[in-house]
Amino acid sequence: MTTPEFIREIRASAGHRLLLLPGVTAVVFDDRGRVLLGRRSDTGNWSVVGGIAEPGEQPAETAVREVYEETAVRCVPERVVLVQMLEPVTYPNGDVCQFQDITFRCRATGGEARANDDESLEVAWFDVDAMPPLEPFALDRIRRALRDEEPTWFEPAPVLAE
Repeated sequence: MTTPEFIREIRASAGHRLLLLPGVTAVVFDDRGRVLLGRRSDTGNWSVVGGIAEPGEQPAETAVREVYEETAVRCVPERVVLVQMLEPVTYPNGDVCQFQDITFRCRATGGEARANDDESLEVAWFDVDAMPPLEPFALDRIRRALRDEEPTWFEPAPVLAE
């Protein structure tokens, strides 16, 4: 995965210290109810589309941009599915990041699904009952995105003592 220039600039002064980064995940459905998945070039695993927001970019814009950059599919975000602080990740080079993920349910509006950059080996539409093996991260987001009337999910806040 290509590290955005603004992250490289921060790393120049922050070193490997923990960076809190805004992440966006897009669960995209077509008019037949199929879900868009990409097979990641870094792990070889199938997953939903996601990425890091750029400075000044609204989360919904990030979802649209990432979906197009990675899959050549145009989409419209329909609703926020969940907001979640993920566990910190330490990369092989020692960099530590923690992502705050905002997941959107999106509707495809055009384009032909294909690997559109070097982040995906393959891109394809799947019936939700015939998906390839997926990590719990992707499965949970797809499951929640399928629930049309469910409110946005988030981790409950602890109750503070008086």
